[in-house]
Amino acid sequence: MSLILYGFDASPYVRTVKMLLAEKGADFDQVQINVMNGETHLPEHLERNAFGKVPVIDHDDFRVIETSAIMSYLDEVLPGHSLTPDSARDRARSHMAQAVYDSYGYGSMVSVFGYYLFPDFIGGQNDESRLQGIEDSKLVLRELMKIKGADPFIAGKSPSIGDLYLAPACAYMSMTPDADQVFAIDGFADWWAKMQALPSFKATPPQ
Repeated sequence: MSLILYGFDASPYVRTVKMLLAEKGADFDQVQINVMNGETHLPEHLERNAFGKVPVIDHDDFRVIETSAIMSYLDEVLPGHSLTPDSARDRARSHMAQAVYDSYGYGSMVSVFGYYLFPDFIGGQNDESRLQGIEDSKLVLRELMKIKGADPFIAGKSPSIGDLYLAPACAYMSMTPDADQVFAIDGFADWWAKMQALPSFKATPPQ
């Protein structure tokens, strides 16, 4: 089996994929494609993904773009425990978490942690955008914790793809002075402690 991951370790979405690979115990090669340096828009990467995004994977001469497709594909084809819940309702919970994060979570959270950690990447430090991002991030986490309910993870008793989506951005948020405010959501602290304890989380820190 040949598995190549294109994308640099500072990307939350790349870390999401790497967490799944760690959960699966999969062997892979990684080609660092630095978004910050504009490498995603070099001709050789645009041949992989015409939209200039990471991650991208090549698996046995089959290319997959977009994190949601990559995660679903790898979870199905790689050996090891599944991160896709068994029941239709729990699969829906995981899918909802992915969709909420993609549509509302990443943009909101990056406007906060990017303000401190990657200001050039988000076009500079904009206080109005940061303050709105705090409120929007709290809404996202509040709704995701409602989906989680009384379970330890978003879609049940064990981690799912939905959990792996959210954790990398939360890791960046935890490095900012706004973390306490953003994370002051019922149910979040217990979930976050469990995510940080996962070997796959510990094995994939941003470089």
